[in-house]
Amino acid sequence: MVKLSVGDKMPNFVFHTAYENGKTVERVLQEKKRTIFWFLRYIGCPTCRYDVHMMAVRYQEFLDNDTQIFVVMQSQITNVREELKDMKLPFDIICDPEMKLYESLEISATACKEDRLPTNEVEISKLERKKKKVKELGFVHGKYEGNEQQLPALFVVEQNGTVSYVHYAQNSIDMPTVAEMLSLLKK
Repeated sequence: MVKLSVGDKMPNFVFHTAYENGKTVERVLQEKKRTIFWFLRYIGCPTCRYDVHMMAVRYQEFLDNDTQIFVVMQSQITNVREELKDMKLPFDIICDPEMKLYESLEISATACKEDRLPTNEVEISKLERKKKKVKELGFVHGKYEGNEQQLPALFVVEQNGTVSYVHYAQNSIDMPTVAEMLSLLKK
């Protein structure tokens, strides 16, 4: 287990997506200049679905920056397929129901829901705005999976495997937005 820092090499783990088995980090890194591994909770979580939706809506902008995304979730393959039904995402969801990738990269969970929630006014307001958008888009809670208290994380990895950006969240809303990530990539 290793908590990643900028400048580290991303471990070459083998993973399964909702539609393909046996991919490796080393192989997918060769497809674009940069690869984002965006760790969320699970596909039935409405705010996670919102994040996936926003990544899909703005995915071409990531491609325009020679960047691809892999979303990592604690979900079973069958649950991702069921939840997305006929929707075709422009990126893959890595299914890690045993949470081996979360553990190997030391992406922590909180002890209880209260610890997972933001405490300062700015983050509370950000969470409320996000919940409003989730409701407007009609995302509702699906099946519970994995560790409900799991925190998110995000890693940007260069084609040579070097990690150029790391963010381990301190609470459920402590993550860059899709717009913030796109801005970061343009710098």
